[in-house]
Amino acid sequence: MPVDKLRIDSPRIAAIVPCHNEEITVAKVVEDLKAAVPGIVVYVYDNCSSDRTAQRADAAGAIVRKENMPGKGNVVRRAFADIDADIYVMIDGDDTYEAAHLPEMIDTLLSGPYDHVLGVRQDNQETTSYRPGHEAGNRMFNGLTGWLFRSEVSDMLSGYRVFSRRFVKSFPAISRRFEIETELTVHTMSLRLPSTEVPVDFRDRPDGSESKLSTVEDGFRILGLISALVRHERPRLFYGALTVLFAGLSLVFGLPVIWEYWHTGLVPRFPTAVLAAALMGLAFLLGSVGLTLDGLRRARRESSRLAYLGLPAVNVHTAIRSSGNDAEFDPRAGHDPRFGSASPATTVSAGEPVSTEEPVSGVSTAAMPRPQTQNPRGVRTRLVS
Repeated sequence: MPVDKLRIDSPRIAAIVPCHNEEITVAKVVEDLKAAVPGIVVYVYDNCSSDRTAQRADAAGAIVRKENMPGKGNVVRRAFADIDADIYVMIDGDDTYEAAHLPEMIDTLLSGPYDHVLGVRQDNQETTSYRPGHEAGNRMFNGLTGWLFRSEVSDMLSGYRVFSRRFVKSFPAISRRFEIETELTVHTMSLRLPSTEVPVDFRDRPDGSESKLSTVEDGFRILGLISALVRHERPRLFYGALTVLFAGLSLVFGLPVIWEYWHTGLVPRFPTAVLAAALMGLAFLLGSVGLTLDGLRRARRESSRLAYLGLPAVNVHTAIRSSGNDAEFDPRAGHDPRFGSASPATTVSAGEPVSTEEPVSGVSTAAMPRPQTQNPRGVRTRLVS
């Protein structure tokens, strides 16, 4: 069933739309976002486009910025650093995601409160947008990442997400390309941030729009990123596995030599004995490295956690700029009693530069009805532990 439009009194909501040659779809994406959430500020990041993506986005009312370093990860890193808001939305510019689900996702973020709401793509039998190879690969990555980080995720490669401010400002963003979705998921798991999932429809690209995703190349990139993240986030597991491997090889080569020396007092295969000793020494070295890096990882995670905790949770109470009245705010009541009948509002024009020190958006006073969240597929909610 369609999701009701969301009207919010004061939280500053910014939508980040990475685009590379999306002139066919970008205007519709911007218009749909503005229609779904009145007052949202849409930032379209033109990532080395050779078509009229920037002009179409500007005409649709978006704030257009350019990122000359190619790759979605570079766009997200730049946007997270430049934009100051209470709630951040990330959505692709290819019009494959329904903007109509955004009010439900934002309401879920506020009502939790959560720091991360993941839009889980649902298979649509009438379309072929979710190719079998991509679906199988996604399931494999979901299972592998969930096992490695002791959590569960249904669609780690989804490009449709909603974040709190403290999630965004504590996210390091080291990825350069399409691995960014994996890094976002692992950040949630490693810091044990409150996260939930909302099912969203996923549709075909319109005619003339081509996917920028390379199944094989980007699949290997994601595998490489997962390996690097395991090395950094689970060093005891990574180096412990190498320790066991090299210690096992040392025993395979060394036990026959020891057995022979025990019975004859001779070491006829001296090079083999040296190899076995070297492998065992390497195993001990790798084990020590793993323990040392695990201690550093704990310290780094504590620092990230403290940076995360240094920002308030985004919910109905903290998102609204209080005027000194401590009256309670009920999102279903129609307006915030702390502001009387109206809340202060400001506007930002599409071409106007936005200072990171000022609110990116102000929204006119209106009721915020709770969206209808009835869905035959249901909404899975989890607290990452």
